[in-house]
Amino acid sequence: MQSNKLPTIKEIAKKLNVSISTVSRALHDHPSIGLVTTMRVHKVAQELGYEVNKSAIYFKERKTYTIGVIIPSLAEPFFSSALCGVEDFAGQFNYNVIIGQSLDSFEREQRIVENMKDHRVDGILVSLTKETSTYEHFDNLKKYNIPIVFFDRVPQKKDIHFVSCNLHSGMLQAITRFVAMGHKKIGLINGPAKMAATLQRLEIYFKCLKENNLPINYDIIASTTLSKEDNVKAIKKLIDQEEIPTAVMVFNDYVLLDCIATVKAAGLEVNKDISFISFANLPIWEYMDTRPLASIEQFSYRQASIATDFLFKLIETNNKGENTDSNYLQQIIDSEMVNY
Repeated sequence: MQSNKLPTIKEIAKKLNVSISTVSRALHDHPSIGLVTTMRVHKVAQELGYEVNKSAIYFKERKTYTIGVIIPSLAEPFFSSALCGVEDFAGQFNYNVIIGQSLDSFEREQRIVENMKDHRVDGILVSLTKETSTYEHFDNLKKYNIPIVFFDRVPQKKDIHFVSCNLHSGMLQAITRFVAMGHKKIGLINGPAKMAATLQRLEIYFKCLKENNLPINYDIIASTTLSKEDNVKAIKKLIDQEEIPTAVMVFNDYVLLDCIATVKAAGLEVNKDISFISFANLPIWEYMDTRPLASIEQFSYRQASIATDFLFKLIETNNKGENTDSNYLQQIIDSEMVNY
């Protein structure tokens, strides 16, 4: 009968009539072991079907070769693209990636962070939930020497490692295009109050209107929690005005999908009665009959790749016993309007 037990170093040593320590060093290509012996050990190990006990190596090196990624939802193309960026970069270092979906729940985000801490991941990449406004669950990881890099949805803090997108360049391009088309009443559908991106979009919106000598009209500014019900409520607020805005900046493409359906149901024609530009540049627009004028690209893959690079630099710094908080790694990428 064939044994179900995995072969051990002891069996390799016995077959070659060498010491267990010699086999161990040879399996790790230690320079103290001659080339011929090393080759013989590897050959016998392969014949016996020996597998290196990686857990023991991880314990010795104080690394698990695993990083965690926390994103709002894999269902969103923006974050699935970001995850590709993470895995492509991490794969170069033979790292595994553990994925946690917060589903935009603060409590779920806290629980995922705790689970990843218990599994002793070497580092964590995070894009925050729409509810996150306190960061103790992340700060708590410092005592475990688990570095964190935020991307896209980042905390409103200075003392963090992060990669994000500067929305001003893309939004200015969008409003400038609206103005060039003759639009003077440009509305805004913004996002959840707790998200840093919401405040950022509002500030840029005001600034862009001012740069184009347009007045601020609070009656054509609405917000949404990103739920379908709220998205519909937000666009209805704008189109129920006595004079509806002829152009609207929308928080993201997912919100815009609900806006387009609502506008069409109200008998209005998109890009004729009311024009839209939003954020995210979803690939689905290529297959849609009704599209916005444009969408603002936030480069999710690139953001995540840079964030992963930052994380590996922090992991390496940790391994050297150096302080990862002495020099914060931060990068802001310019957004860019993509016309349809």
